[in-house]
This record gives sequence, C-alpha cells and structure tokens, in this order.
Amino acid sequence: MASTGNGPRGPRGPLDGTRVVELAGIGPGPFAAMLLADLGADVVRVDRPGGAGLGIDPARDLTNRNKRSVLVDLKAPEGPATVLDLAERADVLIEGYRPGVAERLGVGPDACLARNPELVYGRMTGWGQDGPLAERAGHDISYIALTGTLSMIGRPGEPPTVPANLVGDYAGGSLYLVVGILAALQHARTPGGTGQVVDAAIVDGAAHLATMIHGMLAAGGWQDRRGSNLLDGGCPFYGSYETADGEYMAVGPLEQRFYDEFVRLLGIADTAPDRNDLARWDELRTAVAVRFRTRTRAEWTEVFDGSDACVAPVLSLREAPHHPHLAARATFVEHGGLTQPAPAPRFSATPASVRTGPALPGADTEAVAADWDVPGLRTTRKDTTD
Repeated sequence: MASTGNGPRGPRGPLDGTRVVELAGIGPGPFAAMLLADLGADVVRVDRPGGAGLGIDPARDLTNRNKRSVLVDLKAPEGPATVLDLAERADVLIEGYRPGVAERLGVGPDACLARNPELVYGRMTGWGQDGPLAERAGHDISYIALTGTLSMIGRPGEPPTVPANLVGDYAGGSLYLVVGILAALQHARTPGGTGQVVDAAIVDGAAHLATMIHGMLAAGGWQDRRGSNLLDGGCPFYGSYETADGEYMAVGPLEQRFYDEFVRLLGIADTAPDRNDLARWDELRTAVAVRFRTRTRAEWTEVFDGSDACVAPVLSLREAPHHPHLAARATFVEHGGLTQPAPAPRFSATPASVRTGPALPGADTEAVAADWDVPGLRTTRKDTTD
C-alpha cells in the first residue's frame, strides 16, 4: 500500500482552478464534493457551528479530504450574505437540503444565480425537488426499494440483501450529481452558456443504473424475481461459495472458455452437469459448493492464481489494501495515518492525489477569506465562536 507523500502541493488533478462551495450535509452530497476535490477543485465546505451531529470524528471523515472548511451560521443575520459572497466567486455550489430549505435560508438557486449567472447549482436529494414524496424523509434503502433496485439483490425466498448504502447514496446519488455538475459546468463555460440547476435525485439515479436490466426484462431475458437470473445469484457459476475455513470465493466465469478453465481447476470438469441445462442448475450449484468446501480460501486462491477462470477471494475491508494487485496499483493509499481508497479515475496528464486529510470544521476560515476575497468570513467566524 502506497503512502501519498504529496502534501498540500501534490498533484491536483484536472479540475485545478475550479471553485466549489459545499453546504455541509451528510451522505451523498459530501461524497460528491469529495470527488470534485479529489479531481483538483478547491472545495470549500460551509460547516455549521456545532457540526452535523452524526458523531463521527471529523479528523477521520474521509469524505472531507482535500477540502477546506469555513464556519458560517446560516440562521444568523449575516450568514446567508456570506454564502452568497462565496457563491458569487464559485463555479459550483452543492447543497443537500430538503426541497425549499435553501430558499428559506436565503441561499437558494434564484438568489445564488442572481449573484453569479454562470454558477452550477447542484441539488442532492433522495426523492428529487418535486413529486408526492419530495418533502418526505428517507434513506438509501428507501430509495432503492421504491425503484425496484433492492428487489433484485439477495437469494430467492429470503429478504432482499441491503448493499450497504453504495447503490443508492453513492452510485445513484453522488456519481450522478457529479456527472450532472461536470456536464453543466461544460455548458456554462461554452460561448453563450449559462449556469443552471442540477436536480440529482437518488431515485432517478438508482433507476437509471438498472437500464440494462429493464432492457433484458423487456426482451424476456430477465425474470422479475430475485435470485433467478444470470447476474443476481441465480446462476451457479456467478456467485460466491464458502471455503473450508468459513471464508468465500467469488465465481464469475460466464463465457464458455472461462467456464471450461474454471471447472478444470476446480476439479469437476468430468462430473459437472451441463451448465446449459437450467433444470440441473441446482445440481451444478451443489457440486461446486461441495468442492469449494474441501480447501481453504488461501488454497483456492493459489489454485486459481494466474488463470482466466474469473475466480477471486472475497476480501474484507481491512484485507483489500494488501492484495498484491491493489497494492501494485496503489488503489489504496495512506495519508495522515489513515488508509483510504485513492482518487479515481486516473489521468495521464493531470494526475490526482490525496493532498490533505479531512477538513476540520472552520479550520480554513481565515485562509479562504483571503484566497476568495470574502472578508465577511472573518466576521462570521468571530461571531459564531464567541
């Protein structure tokens, strides 16, 4: 595992020179801002006095790496004006409030775009800015449940498996917000282009992620029930199997040539049922499972090492950074004593890096006030810390 060793002056990435204001929130908004910061943007997080109330140590909140933080009380008389001063100097603003909250606070899109017509105003919500549920509370599981995405994950006859908060918050939310922001930023920077509002709803993104599945469903190539299809665990050669030591191996040799190598190395090439006979899939699954239980995960990893059988050990979060391939690519890095995923993707001409650790609330107020020429930040900091 690599250590970045770059410090604040490390490679900044392709968004160097882009200014982003992030109104502090939780979940997908901060992660989206982290992505922009990883890519080199100067992200200033506007933290509220007292913090977000999640109980996580700010020094270990990796979603705030590569950012700077200022303290502004949006409910104080001078708070909204200070944020509008920042928005006037920014290229992008990100907020994750419920619909209408930013407007009531005086920092909604109309107010910000009036000050800066080229601003990209990114809005991150679960349900979106309109619709019957727009005002309701929700979390990742709520959003992926309603879009049908959750229904696909898990074994038949069992409750759906919750995929952490990766599919909704971060895939359907953060990534779509970043794509929208970058597209809108491109438009704003073209001749005659203007700023605009990006309405990124997790329900929209989570539904969009399943576009291929909907196509397969329409074509009759996907059954609308969990654990019955090629890619959802229904297929005996696309899933995970327990080993002799209680660990697991992930199996995915979908193509015939890869499958032939898989059954050969597994030792069942001469006895395995025909994989094309769906009526014998349960029999094939049993044969594969029985065989995997005869050796440990480490032993099977060695058996399949260097092959095209599409088999990999299922590693834990703590084990993953030490895998030889991930270590060679520096997929994980260490910065400030914290092991963390490196910025992704990678760029040949404008490499990105982890330049700074998590921004501590308010720690950069003076520097941002000077760099962005917002003197009111100093007053705001004094008033909120007295």
